[in-house]
Amino acid sequence: MALHSCQVTCIPLRETVRCKLIKNFTSKETIHHNKISLIGTESVGMACAISIVLKGLSDELAFVDVDECKLKGETRDVQHGSSFMKMPDIVFNKDDHVTAKPSLVIITAGAHSGKGETHLDVVQRNVSIFKLMISNITQCSPQCKMIIVPNPLNAFSQNRIIGSDCNLDATRFHFFVGQRLISIHSESCHGWVLGEHRDSSVPEWSGVNIAADLTESILKNLRKMHPVSTITKGLCRINENGIANLTKIKLIPEEEVYLRKSAERLWEIQEEIKL
Repeated sequence: MALHSCQVTCIPLRETVRCKLIKNFTSKETIHHNKISLIGTESVGMACAISIVLKGLSDELAFVDVDECKLKGETRDVQHGSSFMKMPDIVFNKDDHVTAKPSLVIITAGAHSGKGETHLDVVQRNVSIFKLMISNITQCSPQCKMIIVPNPLNAFSQNRIIGSDCNLDATRFHFFVGQRLISIHSESCHGWVLGEHRDSSVPEWSGVNIAADLTESILKNLRKMHPVSTITKGLCRINENGIANLTKIKLIPEEEVYLRKSAERLWEIQEEIKL
């Protein structure tokens, strides 16, 4: 009698339970239409993450950080809380491969200013960090769009790199204008802050008006105007492709003088950076 060998396949217990409880009608993997990759789980990064989850802006959120303990702890908190939100998939890894194929990459990781350090010292350290970080991200996602929180911006495709600094400054500006006018909500205050994200920034008082965010504008293709930092020059309209176009702002002579001084200050910093 011929003996027939048979191969025994070991099926993990979890898969066995899944087969008993769930009947699949398709074998296709889930396609994530709006994936956001968040680099950095410090306070700024986690504030961004909570805002994204609360607004339900994506169907996958991927966290990356070099500090594995902090990465796991912070991500677990968001995962546990996501049961009450519209965020089905939250993943994390120390390796940049988890960021692959996102709609948007948000970078909040960067150097912190130490005691006695100048702005140039911090920018220089960020340049060193970004060299490796941006290279790894673009290898995994060559067509991705990026929102950069730390300085400086990377010399990447103009429409795909967006700095959040001026947008943040403008939001603060709206808050203080609303406070001064009393009983006016900051959402109803409009005006821009231009130039450097530091002492030489220029509030555009001549354009302030009273009437009635970056990730939402991109993912929902809202085509809203935002005062972002970018390699192009002007007020930018943001849509699903990143920076769609820019609009020139009319400044009064005094504002133009201050803006030129701010630009000169930024140029001085760039000239001193060692690449």
